[in-house]
Amino acid sequence: MEKAKDSKKEVKKETKKVAEKPAAAAKKPVPKKAPAKKAAKKSQVVGHGVGRRKRAVARVWLRRGKGDVQVNGKNLKEYFDTDLNREQAYLAFNTMKVENYDAHVNVYGGGVNSQAEAVKLGIARALVEYNPDMKADMRKWRLLTVDSRVKERKKYGQRGARRKFQFVKR
Repeated sequence: MEKAKDSKKEVKKETKKVAEKPAAAAKKPVPKKAPAKKAAKKSQVVGHGVGRRKRAVARVWLRRGKGDVQVNGKNLKEYFDTDLNREQAYLAFNTMKVENYDAHVNVYGGGVNSQAEAVKLGIARALVEYNPDMKADMRKWRLLTVDSRVKERKKYGQRGARRKFQFVKR
């Protein structure tokens, strides 16, 4: 019995020593961190809009600026390779003759053409959020109209959405 009591006392002493070590380590002086650099002041978000087309989804944030459009971190001219897609994406700014806003766009899914149309709708919605007076003109130019056509799903027992397997008589 005495051995068991002695071993318990030794265990208690060891745990006290272990508990004291981290406290001693915490007393070491902590090196001072360099002062954090102040981030460049970004202009506030004026409007936000989401545009969708087929499988493409574009999220748009508008800020006051010079009319630059950044799509997934690239300039609009770099991201969209054809003039038709560039014009399609920038259509809301051109028709409303508004060029004092920068647009930051995140777009994913779909093809390049669908992404351009999604960006167009997202920019139009963001402009309407900022200035609701533009809504009537946007409707007239059909910039707020959603093209809801999407690919129809394949049905079971068929070759595609509507295509049937070829019938064999013999």
